[in-house]
Amino acid sequence: MATGLITMEKHFESIITSLGENPSRDGLKGTPQRAATALKFLTQGYQQSLEKIVNGALFESDNDEMIIVKDIELYSLCEHHLLPFIGKCHVAYLPKGKILGLSKIARIVDMFARRLQVQERLTKEIAESIQTITQGLGVGVVIEAKHLCMMMRGVEKQNSVMTTSVMLGDFREDRSTRMEFLSLVQERK
Repeated sequence: MATGLITMEKHFESIITSLGENPSRDGLKGTPQRAATALKFLTQGYQQSLEKIVNGALFESDNDEMIIVKDIELYSLCEHHLLPFIGKCHVAYLPKGKILGLSKIARIVDMFARRLQVQERLTKEIAESIQTITQGLGVGVVIEAKHLCMMMRGVEKQNSVMTTSVMLGDFREDRSTRMEFLSLVQERK
């Protein structure tokens, strides 16, 4: 087991003990190790890079129309409480000579979501990364998510959804481009 996992396992055992529980009792045996492994998985974005994720999947194209990928599921951990937020991400870009492999967009979302986050920064990181990679005319990103830090504790509001958006290039400067993207995101089957 890697040194980092062993350290996290010891900390989880300490947390369980601090809660007044016995980490050796039947139901908790192995929980520190499982929790450490789970946290490592949930934050694997720290071990990933944009270059490796894209892996050259940028292709020549004469397409200059908007490309949208809607409803990309995302799971992240709020950096303030280490509780999950869960939602969907909608990404659009206007290509300029090159298009990005479809699965790479979802992988970029996952890479940034699998870090300790706030939704506002997550939205910006996704948009700026796709803009950097594609060098397109613009990028739009909208994230809609439910935050367990707001649902399970604090104000305990079960039905609240946070929506964030970042618009770059033509999505920011051209109202009709922005409105086209937002209307297409709102379309439901």
